[in-house]
Amino acid sequence: MPIAMTPSPPPSDRARILFLGDDIKYDPTLYQRLTSQFDIVHPPPADLQRPAFLQHLRDGSWGRFQAIMRPSWHTGGEMGNWDEELIQLLPPGLKVYASAGAGYDWVDVFCLAKHGILYCNGAGASTEAVGDMALWHIISVFRNMTSSFLAARSMDSKRFSRAHHDLPATSYNPRGHTLGIVGLGNIGYAIALKAYAAFGMKILYHDIVRKRPEQEDVVQAEFHPDVGSMLRKTDCLLLATPSTLGGRPFLTSEVIAQLPRGSRFVNIARGSLVDEDALADALESGHLAAAGLDVHASEPHVNKRMVNMLNVTMTCHTGGGAVETKTGFEQLAMENVERVLNGMEALTPVNGHLIKESRMNGHANGHDTNGERNGAL
Repeated sequence: MPIAMTPSPPPSDRARILFLGDDIKYDPTLYQRLTSQFDIVHPPPADLQRPAFLQHLRDGSWGRFQAIMRPSWHTGGEMGNWDEELIQLLPPGLKVYASAGAGYDWVDVFCLAKHGILYCNGAGASTEAVGDMALWHIISVFRNMTSSFLAARSMDSKRFSRAHHDLPATSYNPRGHTLGIVGLGNIGYAIALKAYAAFGMKILYHDIVRKRPEQEDVVQAEFHPDVGSMLRKTDCLLLATPSTLGGRPFLTSEVIAQLPRGSRFVNIARGSLVDEDALADALESGHLAAAGLDVHASEPHVNKRMVNMLNVTMTCHTGGGAVETKTGFEQLAMENVERVLNGMEALTPVNGHLIKESRMNGHANGHDTNGERNGAL
């Protein structure tokens, strides 16, 4: 079926923004500020399907835009993964792509950097919501919440009575237990603060970058440069680390084997970080006592082996699902493109350091890699 041609926008001296996804809902005042400074091209949903989107990029239908913004997580991603096939078609002079969402496993930030394009995520906007969801899952894996609430909803008085009588024998308070966090970025640190303050949990963490001593002191965190040493001391392992496009799982049978028998697992990061068959094996064998999963490897489908396990709590990737998060995503996407186009530093750059490395290695590929003009370096 032929793709309908979209007329190129008329020439303008103002910088141009390609706006992907639904209309602005939560901060129209900030959007009006953008429209007063820049030309905004807002394609209809049909143009965002991958074949049409790639063809419009080849044809230059939207002109030489200098920024892309995707303020809503649930729309604007219809074209699928941002990989080399797509990125190589972006116009020269494109400075920044600012998107909703904290994770970026769907976009090749290394390829963007090679082309001199800064990627900004929605880090910070979802921190409170995801942190709260993590606490809910921590409570659930320690206190058998799935068994309890399913028994209560069963309308079966005998099942209710069994849960009331039996569950306390395998339920524990989180207080005093060790929480091992992989990834102590904004979200991981917020979880540490909440778990330490609410439950008095002992905080261990592994990350490629160590927190400042004063940040560690607030939650009495213990840093482990070797993840294995942390795993061996962990009562509940929590993943709060990014996944990358095509990345391998972190939680494998080899990693699980290093956890103490009877420990617990929570994932509020990305489903692709987990080998779900290995996790199901560990739950069935009793090596892991329970798991809490807000994210899943094959969303919107959940693992068939674990779906009926009463020691597994599942939610529908709603960790960040709050009005405050959606508002923050909108604001960050708009503020990031505004700042970069006005020569200022971005608020939430992801791959600025990679652009520096790419520029040093001479991999510009026709896009502007000037640090000041990219607004992030």
